[in-house]
Amino acid sequence: MFGEVLRHFREMAGLTQEGLAREIPCDRSHVARVEAGTRVPQDTFAKKCDEVLGTGGVLLRLWGRVDWYPQVEHPDWFERRARMDAEAVAVYAYQTHVMPGLLQTPDYAHALFARRLPDADEVERRVRARMSRQQRFLVPGGPTCIAVLDESCLRHVVGGPAVMRDQCAHLLAVSRLPNIRIQVVPSDRADIDRPDTSLWLITLPDGHQWVYSESLDRGHFSDDPAVFARHAQTYDVLRADAPSARESAALISDLMEGYSDHGQAPAERGHLDQEQLQRRKRRRVRGSSPRFPRRPRPRQQNP
Repeated sequence: MFGEVLRHFREMAGLTQEGLAREIPCDRSHVARVEAGTRVPQDTFAKKCDEVLGTGGVLLRLWGRVDWYPQVEHPDWFERRARMDAEAVAVYAYQTHVMPGLLQTPDYAHALFARRLPDADEVERRVRARMSRQQRFLVPGGPTCIAVLDESCLRHVVGGPAVMRDQCAHLLAVSRLPNIRIQVVPSDRADIDRPDTSLWLITLPDGHQWVYSESLDRGHFSDDPAVFARHAQTYDVLRADAPSARESAALISDLMEGYSDHGQAPAERGHLDQEQLQRRKRRRVRGSSPRFPRRPRPRQQNP
C-alpha cells in the first residue's frame, strides 16, 4: 500500500525512481524495493519523500499507520531473544566488531546478512525481522537502551562508505532520544577493562534479569543472579571509564565525516580519542596566546 502511494506521487511529480533516489539521496534499488513492497522504509525516508514530492505529509502519516511487521520470522535459535526484546524494560549492551542489531539501519543489516546468505529473499526476511525489534525502542517512552560500542564497530566497514556514513548518522539521531545513550570505547585505551565478547544485560517487566551473549549461530542465556551481578559490575565500570555520550557523539561525527569526505574512516589520523585530544590542544593554543598591551602611540603636537 505504501509503495503504491509512493509510486503515484512520484509519477505525478514526473520523477523516475532514479530521479527520486538522487533527491533523497539513496540508491535507486531502495526506491524500487519500497515501491514493490519488499523493503521497509524508515520514517526519515517517508518524510524526505513528502518534501521532495510535495505531498503535504501524506507519506509520513501513512508510514505511521502501516503495520510493517505483521508476520516476521526470526531464526529458531534467536526467537527467545526476540521475545525478550518485545517485553524488556531496559537493555544494556556492550558490542564489538559490528553494530548491535537494535541500532542498525536497514542497509547496514542488509549488507551484513548478504555476506553469509545466498538467498536474496531470505536476506530481506532477516532484515525485516531485525527492524521489527527496533520499533518499540525508537518511540517516545520506549525502553531504556544503553549501548557501549567498541571502536571496531565504527571502523569495521559493512556495505561500503555510504552505508557506514548513514549508520553513523543513525547513531547520532537515535542517541538524541531520551531513552537511548551510546558510548564509544577507543581501541587504544588499554586502561579500560572491557568484556571479552559482546553481551547484553536485559531486564524484563517482572524484574527478572538475564545475561545474553552469542557464539556464531547460537545464543546463550543465564538468569543466575551471581552471573548477572558479576557482568553488571564489569559493565558499570566500563561505562564509567568510557568517554561520555556527548564525547562519543563527537567521535562518531568525526568518523561520519571521514566516510563522507574520503570514503573511509580516518584511520590515518589516529584513533578517535587522539583526534579529539589534538583538536582540544589546537583550541587551547589558539585561545591561550599571551596578550601584550599595545604601546600607546605618541600624541601629535599641534604646530
